[in-house]
Amino acid sequence: MSTKGYDDMEKNRNWAGNFSYNALELHVPETVEQVQELVARSNRIKVLGTRHSFNGIADTGGSHFSLQKLDRVIALDRTHNRVTVEAGIRYGELCNYLHGNGYALHNLASLPHISVGGAIATATHGSGDLNGNLATAVHSLEIVKADGETITLSRDQEDGAFAGVVVGLGAFGVVTKLTLDVVPAFHMSQFIYENLPLTQLEHHFDAIFSSAYSVSLFTDWKSASFNQVWVKNRLSDAAAAIQAESEFYGATPAPSHLHPVPGVSPVNCSEQMGIAGPWYERLPHFRMDFMPSAGEELQSEYFVPRRDAYSALCAINRLRDQISPLLHVSEIRTIAADDLWMSPCFKQEMVAIHFTWRDNWQAVQQLLPVIEEQLEPFHARPHWGKLFTMAPARVRSHYEKLPDFQKLLHRYDPEGKFGNDFVTQYIVGE
Repeated sequence: MSTKGYDDMEKNRNWAGNFSYNALELHVPETVEQVQELVARSNRIKVLGTRHSFNGIADTGGSHFSLQKLDRVIALDRTHNRVTVEAGIRYGELCNYLHGNGYALHNLASLPHISVGGAIATATHGSGDLNGNLATAVHSLEIVKADGETITLSRDQEDGAFAGVVVGLGAFGVVTKLTLDVVPAFHMSQFIYENLPLTQLEHHFDAIFSSAYSVSLFTDWKSASFNQVWVKNRLSDAAAAIQAESEFYGATPAPSHLHPVPGVSPVNCSEQMGIAGPWYERLPHFRMDFMPSAGEELQSEYFVPRRDAYSALCAINRLRDQISPLLHVSEIRTIAADDLWMSPCFKQEMVAIHFTWRDNWQAVQQLLPVIEEQLEPFHARPHWGKLFTMAPARVRSHYEKLPDFQKLLHRYDPEGKFGNDFVTQYIVGE
């Protein structure tokens, strides 16, 4: 185990570099026993994954724990189709292991570089009408509580605590192990279509997004259309072939590989042009062996009920002259409903409207309230790990299980050892 003061660390910031942490020290435990010992003697703690959050959700004035060395696969249960992993493992590493053993995860985010523990705690998602966010794959998890003791929560338990703790925002303790449901490995291919008019979504939204296993729309909001449609098809076998449609609701097949951000080289993107490959090389938009950033960037994302998606996108379109000068790209994805209390998709199908901004926080900070006001009629809720300016009371109002979540927090961490300003502001309240 290593411990460093953050004055000696080169990286006391998040992945994007827009947020500097206030932690006094960084612990890098190598075993669960070391985690238990450190937790028991620490006053304030937050856990870092791969630092892909853009706000203060993982910040603390106390001690940071990095789980980068807790990154092993613990067990593969072929009887129940589950894999148990340490929380610090990254999806790209886990996927290689699973595919080599004939298994897959049901869904992946656009980046395979993120840690399993961090992605699940913030309800990170991919795309697909029938695909829940990454946290929906969790069958059980092991947590080191504030007193240093470990507990395991499972879907098999009947007290309801599991559904409250999975998307836990890092507030219950240190998640050290997770058991995930897996499915048989499969192959996929993807095609990209260009220039889909926004108006096509008014009457064809369901047809467009149900046309494949996973569908994403990308736009720079310079016009009332989507620059690209990424269509990811699940194949019956590795040799199966699917041909591109000659026309896709007014969009046309891309003649060559593309990056979601116009003008950026597609060299780090997952394979396109209908070329078949394993699930873990097609579900993400980017390859594991490249970092995909278009440069320094900021990110925001808002979830709206699926029934309101077209109206919400029209509301965003009315702001496109303000949005497009600050934007790298915007992505639209669908996510299935789930039963996890603090998931934005709790008990309803949602559509995520994502923005990757240029690194100009002063301007973006002024624009976000305008976007949030346009989305207010649709009860939009922000991604927990991204940038937003929505009032805390409004954020809290979107989560019907929040009172139960607050009670659960008090039960597991009565002294607030795993709390921070973010948890106080958006979860606990005054």
